[in-house]
Amino acid sequence: MKELKEYIDLELKSLDRAIVATPTEEYLDDFAKNNHGSSDFLLMQMAKNFGYKLAMRNIDDKIIRINRKNE
Repeated sequence: MKELKEYIDLELKSLDRAIVATPTEEYLDDFAKNNHGSSDFLLMQMAKNFGYKLAMRNIDDKIIRINRKNE
């Protein structure tokens, strides 16, 4: 499981170094408030959920690879 922790740490670091850095929740909340858009909050939540889903898929794939390696 040490490999999994290292993988997660690496993935999180890569999010901050991407061309479009992953914003904080506070930044997203402020953006939605300042834009006064009625659908901004919904879009923000959808984006967060999509990002979380991608992260969980990556973790799941890594766990599968580790389990196959240990078999």
